[in-house]
Amino acid sequence: MGPEDSGDYESMVQRIFRQIKTMDPDAVVTIATSKSQVSAIHNQLGTDVGISVEPCRRDTFAAIALATAYLHDVKGVPADEAVVVCPVDPYVEDDYFRTLKAMCETAQNGSKDLVLMGIEPTYPSEKYGYIRPKQKEEGAGAWGFTEKPTAEKAKEYIAEGALWNGGVFAFKLSYVLGKARELLGTDDYETLFGGYAELKKISFDYAVVEQETSIEVLRYSGTWKDLGTWNTLTEAMEEYTIGDVRRNKTCTNVHVINELDVPILVMGGKDLVVAASPEGILVSDKEQSSYIKPYVDAIDQQIMFAEKSWGSYRVMDVEEGSMTIKVTLNPGHRMNYHSHEKRDEVWTVIAGTGTTLVDGMVQPVKPGDVVTMAAGCKHTVIAGEAGLQLIEVQLGTEINAADKKKYEMPM
Repeated sequence: MGPEDSGDYESMVQRIFRQIKTMDPDAVVTIATSKSQVSAIHNQLGTDVGISVEPCRRDTFAAIALATAYLHDVKGVPADEAVVVCPVDPYVEDDYFRTLKAMCETAQNGSKDLVLMGIEPTYPSEKYGYIRPKQKEEGAGAWGFTEKPTAEKAKEYIAEGALWNGGVFAFKLSYVLGKARELLGTDDYETLFGGYAELKKISFDYAVVEQETSIEVLRYSGTWKDLGTWNTLTEAMEEYTIGDVRRNKTCTNVHVINELDVPILVMGGKDLVVAASPEGILVSDKEQSSYIKPYVDAIDQQIMFAEKSWGSYRVMDVEEGSMTIKVTLNPGHRMNYHSHEKRDEVWTVIAGTGTTLVDGMVQPVKPGDVVTMAAGCKHTVIAGEAGLQLIEVQLGTEINAADKKKYEMPM
C-alpha cells in the first residue's frame, strides 16, 4: 500500500524513496539501475532523483563503483563526502532510516573506512549472510563474515550474537574510488561506463567487505522484510487479493495479484501465490516461488507492458505485419518527437484531450479523432490537463523497438 492517508498502491522504489524523503527532505537520492528501468523510475518518482545507469549486469561491486564515480565525476560530490548504499526491496519502518542517517554520520566523522548495518535476526534464515563478532589475537573486537548458511549453522551464529548482513553500506566516496582503482584499474566514470561489460564480475561483499579490517557495524533491530521473492512479498501484503480476484472458502494462505482485465478464480488452493500481468502468469507454491529466476530468464518474448517517463503502454494484439497498443500519457506529458523508417502508425484517441505534432503541423485532438503517420514522418503527441489515452496501430513487415529516430522539438 501507499501513503497511509491515500490508500494507493506504490512500488518498492516509490515506498523507499518516499520514506527517505519523509525522514530527510534534503536527502539527495541516486538510483543505480539498468537502462530498461530508467523510464519507469522517472514515471514513478519524477525528475527529483539521480540515476546511475548500468549498461549490463556486472554484480554489485561494479555497480557501486560506477555509481560512486557517477556521484563524484558527474554530480560533483566531493571525494571526502560520505554516502549510504541500500537496496530498494526491504519492507522497513522509520527506525531503519534513522540508522541509515547514523551510518552516514559515522562514515563521515568516524575513524573506520566502512560502516555496515547489522540486522538483528528474527529467525535462523538461510537467505542472508551473517556478520559475526570475533576477537582478534590481541584481544580487540572484530567482525567476520559468512555466506548463506544452513538453518542449523544459522542457529549457532545467532547464539554467538551474529547479525544479518542486509547489504547496507556507508563510506566516503574516496574509499570506493580507491577500491575501483585497485580492482578495476580506474575510478573515472566515462572509462568505467564505456568498458562496463569487461569489468570484473564480483560482489561488493567479496571484493570489499570480507577483505576490510577497518569496519564498524551499527545494529538495526526494527522491522526488516526482504521483499525480493514472491513469498516474502505476500507476507507484507495487507490483503490477500489485488485486482479482479475470486477465491472460494477452501483456499488457505493464497495470495493473488491480478493486473489483467479478466477475472481470476482460485478454488481449494493452499500456500499459493498467483500473479497475472501482461508479461505472463505465475502459479506457484509459496516456498517454490523463491526459485523462479532461471525459468524467467529463459523466457524471451515481445515486451507486453512498459512504463515510460511520459506514461505507459500495453500491447493488446500482435499479428504478422501489425501490432496494436493502448497508450496512456500522463497529464501534460509527451512522447519524444520521433519517426520510424519501416512502419506506418495510426492513432485513435479514446479518452482525454491533447495536441499532436506531425511533421511540424499542430492539431488538437479529442476522443474519436484519428491521426495517421506514414513511415519517415516525424510525430509526437502532448496530453492535456486530464491526460490522454489512444490506440496505436503499427503497420509494417519489420516492427521492432530499434526502428526509432528521435529529434529535437521544433520551437
